[in-house]
Amino acid sequence: MNKSNFASRSLWEKRQEEVSSPPPCGGGEQKEEASEPRFLLRQYWGYTSFRGIQEDIINSILAGKDTLGLMPTGGGKSITFQVPALAQEGLCLVITPLIALMKDQVQNLKKRGIKALAIYSGMSRQEIIVALENCIFGNFKFLYISPERLDTDIFRSKVQKMKISMITVDESHCISQWGYDFRPAYLKIAEIRKLLPGIPVLALTATATPEVIKDIQKRLNFREENVFRMSFERQNLAYIVRKTENKTGELLHILRRMSGSAIIYVRNRRRTKEITELLHNEHITADFYHAGLDDATKDIRQQRWQTGESRVMVATNAFGMGIDKPDVRIVVHMDLPDSIEAYFQEAGRAGRDGEKAYAVILYAKSDHATLHKRIPDSFPEKKYIKDVYEHLQYYYQMAMGDGQGCVREFNIEDFCRKFKYFPVPVDSALKILTQAGYLEYTDEQDNASRLLFTIRRDELYKLKEMDEETDKLIQIILRSYTGIFTDYAFINEDSLATRSGLMRRQVYELLIHLAKLRIVSYIPRKKTPYIIYARERVEKHHLQIPPSVYEERKARYEKRIAAMLDYAGNATTCRSRMLLRYFGEKNEHNCGQCDTCISLKKEGGHKDGLAKELVEDVLRALSEQTMTPAALSERLSTDKETLTRVLHGLLDEGRVIAVNGMLEVKK
Repeated sequence: MNKSNFASRSLWEKRQEEVSSPPPCGGGEQKEEASEPRFLLRQYWGYTSFRGIQEDIINSILAGKDTLGLMPTGGGKSITFQVPALAQEGLCLVITPLIALMKDQVQNLKKRGIKALAIYSGMSRQEIIVALENCIFGNFKFLYISPERLDTDIFRSKVQKMKISMITVDESHCISQWGYDFRPAYLKIAEIRKLLPGIPVLALTATATPEVIKDIQKRLNFREENVFRMSFERQNLAYIVRKTENKTGELLHILRRMSGSAIIYVRNRRRTKEITELLHNEHITADFYHAGLDDATKDIRQQRWQTGESRVMVATNAFGMGIDKPDVRIVVHMDLPDSIEAYFQEAGRAGRDGEKAYAVILYAKSDHATLHKRIPDSFPEKKYIKDVYEHLQYYYQMAMGDGQGCVREFNIEDFCRKFKYFPVPVDSALKILTQAGYLEYTDEQDNASRLLFTIRRDELYKLKEMDEETDKLIQIILRSYTGIFTDYAFINEDSLATRSGLMRRQVYELLIHLAKLRIVSYIPRKKTPYIIYARERVEKHHLQIPPSVYEERKARYEKRIAAMLDYAGNATTCRSRMLLRYFGEKNEHNCGQCDTCISLKKEGGHKDGLAKELVEDVLRALSEQTMTPAALSERLSTDKETLTRVLHGLLDEGRVIAVNGMLEVKK
């Protein structure tokens, strides 16, 4: 996209001027309509042209066609639904599981003078009702909502009164049980389509295999298949696998040798803190990030990293979605992800500005066993799952036949302590029970702090013993929140700290002190997962977990892990080609910059010459008869490593195919 310069006038003034001004060259050219996509792109974003397949997707959805857009991380997905939404009357419903992305995009749209709202966990019922009413009567253009909210009666009754122009499904691979990140709540989208007949759907994803592409369209009830693909090749990104038994030493070596912003991905929350402390000791500025941090801490750390105050972000996979930092030079994985899809998305956060960047995996021998251990952790035995279900009934004292519709807070640490479980397989068991239709196990729901004055306003003014800081805080609360003497108000301690000049900790302690004096009732913010009973409690032996939920998904999970290990252990095939082949994209050239390509170059010309001769020998042998790789190796009596490399190349190019384990020349 080519960025054009904007004057400092309001968007509305500039838009009116462009619409009313005569065309250039004495009116010989046709004036661009204010509702045309290119006009809107320039008016609101300042770009003069679309990139890649953006315009094709926009034209498709404006024609009323259900559309699936496949675009890599950094490909500009948001433009493909924001522009057509502005080009039409009505509201665009955006379904996404990423609260950080919701907040970020709503904020950015508002800065551009575009009316947008988001509904997410932590909002009160009244706040949700107000937001939905605003979408009915307030001429809003975008409503962002999590898939879990689609199934509520309040949303379903209100959405039918809205003038919806299009439905956008972000991270649409989550609807496929074949995908790496299946979320059952996405299956409700098809039901929402029935409430909004004739409204087109735009599905977007950065990671989908060919079978997932078909499944997305089927589960979203596409009227006809309609897919736009952008090449997943990242020519500026070098994929590296560094085999080492000293990962921290190698990490420090990489960070000292390469400059620029970095993301370090680790598997668990504890490691984020450990690695950050290691970097601090080596005088490398770093912060850590995971889902357990409060929103204020996340925002502060993300801001420090985005502005360059902190060079490195050490994070779990909770970090990165919707984060638009184009100049990340290095993404390092200390641990192997459990799928190519997850790796490709996380690695793709490097080099979004088009400049040279690196995606590095640090791979040790133990990683093979560690990754395989995730299989029983993610798919515990069925007996174990049924035991967890039974113990959940004891935990809540749920009688047989009761439960349907019940909502319960769930403390996984407390549950595991009482019944002597480990948290990871319990978490997996609850997710499987969710997919089997017995429960809805939500992730941590963010419940904002609440405050209510328990004395009358006139009594408050009579109090004499307040110190200056407490009095100042009370005055700011009274100015900031209405109705706080009659009902609980949702408050934000960070906002109160900013307005009062106090530290957040001081605000918290002063509110606790006021609660002890019985002046206020204060319920601090907390993050709580919930169990929602989708049906009544059943006997353990009647609990059914179908193959589609367990055996089939487990087999696909094992296949994804095998693909990840194959990628990490590979020493003969260009890594970029391996990734593209996984996503069904054929590529006829090597990247020339991954560790495999560089290694093969260093081996010298004699091996290249040998390989060329071997290609001819292989094609000649297979044209005479089909054979297994082992039989071919025995017949040609050649170096096994070189033969493997040649076969990988011929298979990638499609000159040789494998049928039931037998190699043959493609006719």
